Amino acid sequence: MLLGLAIGTERIYAHKAAGMRTYAMVAMGSALFVAISQIVTAMYSSGGSFDPTRIASQIVVGIGFLASGLIIFKNDKLVGITTASGIWVCAGIGMASGFGLYGLAIMATIITLFVFIVIWVIEQRFKHIFGQDDESQK
Repeated sequence: MLLGLAIGTERIYAHKAAGMRTYAMVAMGSALFVAISQIVTAMYSSGGSFDPTRIASQIVVGIGFLASGLIIFKNDKLVGITTASGIWVCAGIGMASGFGLYGLAIMATIITLFVFIVIWVIEQRFKHIFGQDDESQK
């Protein structure tokens, strides 16, 4: 939840619709579903084959559905793709945390924040150079 919260904090700073609470809930929910799948596996492991990754794989599908709702056309411009992909990555961070892969989750959080912050600055400069910034479109 804290790692999702960190990413959501940056999204608030970037004035995006999905922010701290959304990202925190996605990461926590993903971790919760993974933890549930591990606990249920331990409870029923003697009664046949139970695959905990089946629940985890459904997280990817569910978050994909949630994220797709964030992508819209606004004034002939597609918006929300980065936010949607951030939600999707945040689910992966939650899943990694749920499986106890904390180092991987932290590294993914750092990389995600790098993309959202550093790459955004670089992208804005390129848009300005190529005349694609918001000011040139008015």
